[in-house]
Amino acid sequence: MDDPKLVEDIVHALDIEGGSTERRPVHTIGVGATGFFEPSPVAKDFCTAEHFQPTEKPLDVAVRFSNGMGLVEEHDGWSDVRGMAVRFKLSNDRATDLISMTLPVFFAPTPDTFLQFALAARPKECHRETPWQKIRDFLKLQLPMPDPYPGQETRPNEGATEFADKHAFAQPGVLQASVIGAPVSYVRASYHAVHTFIVTDPDGTDRWVRFNWQPIAGVLNTNPLDPPVDVYLKEDLEKRLANGIERFSLMMTIGETGDDFNDSTKQWPPHRKRVMMGLLTLKEVPEDQEAHAEKLSFNPWLLTDGIRPSEDPVLKIRKDVYEFSSKRRGGIPCPFSRTEG
Repeated sequence: MDDPKLVEDIVHALDIEGGSTERRPVHTIGVGATGFFEPSPVAKDFCTAEHFQPTEKPLDVAVRFSNGMGLVEEHDGWSDVRGMAVRFKLSNDRATDLISMTLPVFFAPTPDTFLQFALAARPKECHRETPWQKIRDFLKLQLPMPDPYPGQETRPNEGATEFADKHAFAQPGVLQASVIGAPVSYVRASYHAVHTFIVTDPDGTDRWVRFNWQPIAGVLNTNPLDPPVDVYLKEDLEKRLANGIERFSLMMTIGETGDDFNDSTKQWPPHRKRVMMGLLTLKEVPEDQEAHAEKLSFNPWLLTDGIRPSEDPVLKIRKDVYEFSSKRRGGIPCPFSRTEG
């Protein structure tokens, strides 16, 4: 384990009132779906990993969508970061995971600074800003604090914003998280695996890349002026998949010289080369959500030949953080691939 105390401190810092140690500390509320993945015709030219190779039969996948908050109570209509964890089921009972969220950047560049951020962003008492306070915020060239939702007494915004005011690295993530809104559906949002990975092509060439999922149906949020609905995302996914299928494109962005490969708080320029690596098709929401989603333990280090992690220190510690959290809640142990031991 990387640093056992730091790992435990991070998980405990994410535990909040209204959460549960028998559930995930963040992305607590979620729903699982199943389907299949088909690589694009060009995917094999960029990466030798099994799920990017031509195949007669598509690969089965397990997917868990989630709300970012660590609350057991559902608040689907609140502005919140959403998650999408995908497990590709490979041959010989092996698997590989890709974990992503609706933010394109992370909040901190190192495990220590993330612990500081997590402690600072613990929910605090919140109040509606007066019109004069909002004007003051605009004059200071910063977004005014969003109004609390009906019945919302605490939230992370105040602490996260105060931390970002003192630490420039947190500002992109905190700013985007504060205005991210609520999707009309889990399948109407784009998801980013914010860390850099290294892929190897058939000629042995390495490329530093970042992955993201783009919904075929397009991105669409709820109207922020309408009263938020607490519970709708699971039912929406069930209805959609009962009546058809939903799809995502897996896009791979290739980094270039000058891009930071080891700091997930820094976004790459928008004109970087992007490759469509495959198509994910969702078919159904299994009845047994405990087995197919809630007990399942995803991990960004569940990799396979052809893909390896970068030197990003936050990515490095996430392996142990996820394992500690899984063990604490009694999750099914993560089946690490042969290449990772």
